[in-house]
Amino acid sequence: MEHDEVDALAARWEAAGMAPSLIAGLELSKRMSRINMLFEQALKGELAALGLTYAEFDVLAALARTAPPYRMKPSELARSLMLTSGGTSNVLQRLTTAGYVERSADDGDGRSRWVQLTPEGLKVATSALDTAVRANTDVLAGVPEPVVRQAADALREILLIVGRRRVR
Repeated sequence: MEHDEVDALAARWEAAGMAPSLIAGLELSKRMSRINMLFEQALKGELAALGLTYAEFDVLAALARTAPPYRMKPSELARSLMLTSGGTSNVLQRLTTAGYVERSADDGDGRSRWVQLTPEGLKVATSALDTAVRANTDVLAGVPEPVVRQAADALREILLIVGRRRVR
């Protein structure tokens, strides 16, 4: 079996006397972080060429995945992207300044506002989503599809258990 950089860490953890179950959890965490970093690195350069940060892409993509008129409330965006309200507000300000989103009052609730993609924002979001597909395809090139499916299914099981515990 071929080894990765996490295997070297695991050997040190084992030598330090850590429990096998703890080592397995740390290996999982480190490998997930490493894979996520590789996905983000592949995408960040492409997004920079579009003039977007990763956070801005996330917001545009979330809005583009909604049904027309491509809008959400800021609190919904923050929740769906797991961002703080302050972080969301900063990103929305930059996207508003760029002309990619606009904010409007919610006619049904005077205290609430909508964030909506502008036509230009939809174009940029579509382009960025196409870029994300290419970046993900490039990162996973050479990984057999059944291996990807098995890993995705295993991570779903873990996330369902861990996610339920975190919510409480």
